Amino acid sequence: MKSTGIVRKIDELGRIVLPMELRKKMDIASRDPVEIFTEDDKIILKKYQPSCVFCGDADEVTYFKGKLICKNCIKSLTEGKN
Repeated sequence: MKSTGIVRKIDELGRIVLPMELRKKMDIASRDPVEIFTEDDKIILKKYQPSCVFCGDADEVTYFKGKLICKNCIKSLTEGKN
């Protein structure tokens, strides 16, 4: 993990401001969804990108009964392969 050297304080409501430079670098615009992960004592933010419920691939996904499924998994399911 690379340090940016940027330090921000958390406000009374638990919010922080992501610096404009980081938002531009990570292609995060206002109102974009961001995923929050934890790993040991770390909090990790990642721009949310919808992905396949089976394999996690984010390319060429489509909704089926409210779930995202990629083209390859649809093909596997229709062919009866695992």
